[in-house]
Amino acid sequence: MTAAPRVDTAQLMELLSVSLGAYYGDFTAAAASENLTASQGKTLTVLRRGPVTMRALAENLACDASNVTGIINRLEKRGLVHREPSPSDRRVTTLVITADGERVTDAIRAKMRTTEDGLNRLSDQDREHLSDLLERVFPARTPSVCVARISATE
Repeated sequence: MTAAPRVDTAQLMELLSVSLGAYYGDFTAAAASENLTASQGKTLTVLRRGPVTMRALAENLACDASNVTGIINRLEKRGLVHREPSPSDRRVTTLVITADGERVTDAIRAKMRTTEDGLNRLSDQDREHLSDLLERVFPARTPSVCVARISATE
C-alpha cells in the first residue's frame, strides 16, 4: 500500500494562493508607489521581456483588448511605452517599453521588499529548485528564455 503524500494537491493550491496573494500585495504596493495600477505595472513587466502585440498582451493579462488599449494609452501618455506598427502587417500594433518604462519596472521590483526578503532567505540550491519547480508546474507561463533574461538584468 502506498503512503499518502505528506502534502496533497489541495494543500499546495492553498499555499500557492497565499503566496501569490502576498506577492500580488507586494507588487501592487510597489506599483502604486510609482503611481501605477497593478495592471499597468504588470504590463510593464510583460513588455520588459520584449515587444508584444496588443493581442498577445491581452492574452497574457487575461483581459479584453479594449482594457489593454486603456492601459497602454495611460502608459504611453507617461512616456513608459510606445506603439510601433508591425513591419509585416500594418494592421498589427507592437508595444515596446521605453527606457523610462524600464526604469519604473526596475523601481517596482526594487521596492518589493517582502518578496525580496523571502527569496533572499533561500540558498542558491533552494532558488534553483524553486525555479525548476515553478517551470514544471507552469510550463506555458514561465519560458526559460524569459526567466534567464530577467535574471540577467538584475
